[in-house]
Amino acid sequence: MRPSASTSAIAALAALLALPVAASTPVTLDQAMAHPDWIGNPVETAWWSWDGKQVLYKQKRVGSPLRDIYQTGAQAGLNKARKVDDAELARLDGALVVYNPERTRAAFVRNGDLFERDLRNGELVQISRTSGVAINAVQYSADGRSVQFRIGDDWAGWDRASRLVAPIAVARAAKEPGAQDPDALGDMQLRLIATLKRQKDERDANRARAEEERRADPTRAPAPIYLGDKLSIVATHLSPDGRWLLVVTGPKDGGDKGRVGKMPRYVTESGYEETSDERTRVGRNSPRPNGLKLVNLLTREVKGLSFDVLPGVNADPLAAMRAERKLDPLKGNRAVRIGFDGENVVWSGNGANVAVMLRSVDNKDRWIATVDLPRAALKPVHRLSDQAWINFDNSEFGWLPDNATLWYLSEESGYSHLYTLDASGRTRALTQGNWEATDVAWSRDGDTAWLLCNRKNPGTYEVCSVSAKDGATREVSSLDGGVEDFRLSPDQRKLLVHYSGPYLPPQIATLPSSGGEAARLTDTRSAEFKAHDWIQPQFVAVPSTHGADPIWSKLYRPAQLEPGKKYPVVMFVHGAGYLQNVSRRYTPYFREQMFHNLLVQKGYVVLDMDYRASKGYGAKWRNAIYRQMGHPELEDYLDGVNWMVAKQQGDAGNVGIYGGSYGGFMTLMGLLRAPEVFKSGAALRPVTDWTTYNHEYTANILNTPDLDPEAYKASSPIDYAQNLQGNLLIAHGMVDDNVFFQDSVRMAQRLIELKKDHWELAPYPMERHSFVQPESWYDEYRRIYQLFERTLKQPPVAQ
Repeated sequence: MRPSASTSAIAALAALLALPVAASTPVTLDQAMAHPDWIGNPVETAWWSWDGKQVLYKQKRVGSPLRDIYQTGAQAGLNKARKVDDAELARLDGALVVYNPERTRAAFVRNGDLFERDLRNGELVQISRTSGVAINAVQYSADGRSVQFRIGDDWAGWDRASRLVAPIAVARAAKEPGAQDPDALGDMQLRLIATLKRQKDERDANRARAEEERRADPTRAPAPIYLGDKLSIVATHLSPDGRWLLVVTGPKDGGDKGRVGKMPRYVTESGYEETSDERTRVGRNSPRPNGLKLVNLLTREVKGLSFDVLPGVNADPLAAMRAERKLDPLKGNRAVRIGFDGENVVWSGNGANVAVMLRSVDNKDRWIATVDLPRAALKPVHRLSDQAWINFDNSEFGWLPDNATLWYLSEESGYSHLYTLDASGRTRALTQGNWEATDVAWSRDGDTAWLLCNRKNPGTYEVCSVSAKDGATREVSSLDGGVEDFRLSPDQRKLLVHYSGPYLPPQIATLPSSGGEAARLTDTRSAEFKAHDWIQPQFVAVPSTHGADPIWSKLYRPAQLEPGKKYPVVMFVHGAGYLQNVSRRYTPYFREQMFHNLLVQKGYVVLDMDYRASKGYGAKWRNAIYRQMGHPELEDYLDGVNWMVAKQQGDAGNVGIYGGSYGGFMTLMGLLRAPEVFKSGAALRPVTDWTTYNHEYTANILNTPDLDPEAYKASSPIDYAQNLQGNLLIAHGMVDDNVFFQDSVRMAQRLIELKKDHWELAPYPMERHSFVQPESWYDEYRRIYQLFERTLKQPPVAQ
């Protein structure tokens, strides 16, 4: 963690980072909650033309769900783009491009079909023309003569010389034709009945000869590789030299999937109520383990790769908890998965090396292993462990162009940083410090890495370049800390950057990859939106009284506070738990930000905090909530309230809180665990009981309900319902397939049984987790506004 700063240092830093607070242009609730088309639609996916002279991007049409493609010069200047006509679409490149090692050719998928572009002359060749077939995992062969790709679990290749598409590797989760499981009765029949034995020998001979002919004839497709019928195929990964196939497997039956939730729908086109199956609850559908099989495509030999060599795989970090609950101890190795979907396998460009990223199902360990191909054995090269849970967001890895040096991101220092491991086993940390490195892209010579960095402060993101030689790191962009992502040009001399700002939806700019002035290409905001003089958030560092780092926050307040006046306080809580909202980027909570403008216009001061568990602050900040969700975060919000009272003339007797999803959960925790502080709150689509949420998210933080029931009890608002004293609004979409509407219904029943007053439940029959319809947004925020107006502008009751 960052060393704790003194109060004076924090105040100085906050003052340095604070943007000027201007008088705002009034905004109405109806306008704030209107369809965001009125703001001006952001630039969505953006990519380079094949020659790097043009930039293309997608943008949503106003008043329509359709997207159009626009094209502009890489140095054309602001808003010079033109819409691409339908007649031009056939000549466009795809957004996701794979280059050959020399970067003279590029392959891409467009509209489901595969193409190759010669970057020396622009020639475009269509490789496939299909319907309803998904082509993925596109790569170049080691010799560069063909483009390889996967359809389902099968691999094929397109040879440039012959223009032929042919199968390369076909794996099947089935028994070899004619193969039989050992059976004493069957063996006896073959021993006693000569005709049966002769017929079987003839079939075996025919199959053997057919396979010999197939191998001898280069015009024939290879026969399938049969892995047996006791497993399922999760994913396959072909070596670029075409010699090896690494297969990620899973159990055949998929295991006990648990009882699924039923989602009722009451407003339907048919006029009848309808239901759909949704997810299962945490602990009732543990992720199924994976296995690995290595196939030698030359000899057709199949070997399983043992996980026994993974350090600590046979040690149970939850053994003490399991014993305390009198649960059976684990037997053998912990369950292991290859990433989340079997895709965490990366071959070197020449096919000589492969790296696999594995994680324990309990998410306490992450391993990177290479494979000794001749011996068919894993070789662990890196282990990352955490007593809480591993953050799989920072899990990028791959091979440098030398085909021998492995690079990866790791949080072993407490922050996500870039490391290399060379063929001699030497590990080097290329980046370091109390900041996060993410989204890595390498130069074709392997000398330079570009990545996103937040070195100046946690919410300020730029593109950094890193020297592979000595780790020298520097910002190459200067876009006010709002960089969201970037792409290298085909010649790697330029960067195409998505950037944004507090009131600037994502736009694009280009700049030299070595650093320099950016050419801003778009500003898609409407004249009406730009005409508003919005309240710029002040970026402030709220001191922690609980030994944590300062809590970075966004403050919304009048330009000048009236001397002697006490302002009602509204505390906003972002959702998702692991999300960063206090940054220089455009907030996903743009409606809420406009609502905060309205609140300030009406006499409130508002604080939006990146509480502990938020993204961008390192592992310790994130993992502070392990086994105690809602506790460290509430401490941070109480520090925020006290800071608002001490520094921003906040009224300690009139404090409200609101947020959605995780923010709704935290609103309930505030009202129910600190009722003396929070007078009113609006809990939107809240989790009220963590035992009803999904497995992948919840089990990381609270383990499973059978193993750690006390963590669930301590972390679930429904267990604190008896403490409600203030004013509560619960708002929830009835077809929410993320946090089920049942969460709010069960809380409502609990409040009814407790005979609680001053609460209400607002259901939205046609909304899911994220509201879509402007009418629903308006109704929800009208209720929030009225709640605060009704309850937070009352004088304190005399004691």
